[in-house]
Amino acid sequence: MRDAAENGQLALLLEVTGTPKPGNVDRHRDYEGLRFEHFAAGAVGALSGLRLAAEGAPVGRAFERAVAGMSQQSGGNTQFGALLLLTPLVAAAGTDRLSPEGVTELVEATTVEDACDFYRAFDHVDVAVEAPPDDLDALDVRRGSDATDALEARGTTLYDVMELSADRDGVAAEWTNGLARSFEAAEWLLADEGPVYRRASRVFLRLLADEEDTFVVTRNGPEAAAEATRRARAVLDGEEDAEALAEEFVARDINPGTTADLTAAALFVALQRGLEV
Repeated sequence: MRDAAENGQLALLLEVTGTPKPGNVDRHRDYEGLRFEHFAAGAVGALSGLRLAAEGAPVGRAFERAVAGMSQQSGGNTQFGALLLLTPLVAAAGTDRLSPEGVTELVEATTVEDACDFYRAFDHVDVAVEAPPDDLDALDVRRGSDATDALEARGTTLYDVMELSADRDGVAAEWTNGLARSFEAAEWLLADEGPVYRRASRVFLRLLADEEDTFVVTRNGPEAAAEATRRARAVLDGEEDAEALAEEFVARDINPGTTADLTAAALFVALQRGLEV
């Protein structure tokens, strides 16, 4: 029987096998410098950090170690956002608190040192993020470990960091909302039928159709994000072909990465609740 850390790793692997996921690396599509194999290697490398989370290590430390392991492949950042969601989920599962309320209790208890470890994780990989408001320049996550003095001076916890970003980052918003979308999407997976890779694809499309992807906003702009959501709805309505849209979005480099992160989190919750593989 798999433990919570192993299910976290499996969720990462199942997410990348989900096909089709328009704009994302999947079992049929790669980007030139970011390929399926990189995601598989990232999932393997992340296990040690996920195991720390399951064993009760501080969330920030477990996340930083997971990212450090994930980064040990040549593709760069494969699963940073997914690990940011999976780490508290795995930690909650390790203490029998896998629910929106349990996760909320856990993340609200994070510390300044957790925040410092979160920033240290940015030293391992390049992550596409928006610049913060001018008054928060000292807390720009792109500073990585160089920002830890500012975090300590301000007494900023990891939960505080997520609150500061929640209005413009979907993963941070999920952190401050008990991972509600992830838990809801897990129920979609469990209620669905067929191979898990197809279920993951349908959940991905449903999540994207429900809400614009903040990673697309950051990399491609708000018009591209609105288009991605509109066209995901069209796929669900039978008006567009998912495979054709996947090919187009990869060609245009429109990558709904936040939606993929949420899909990985949903897969973990579903695995913990009995999803068979």
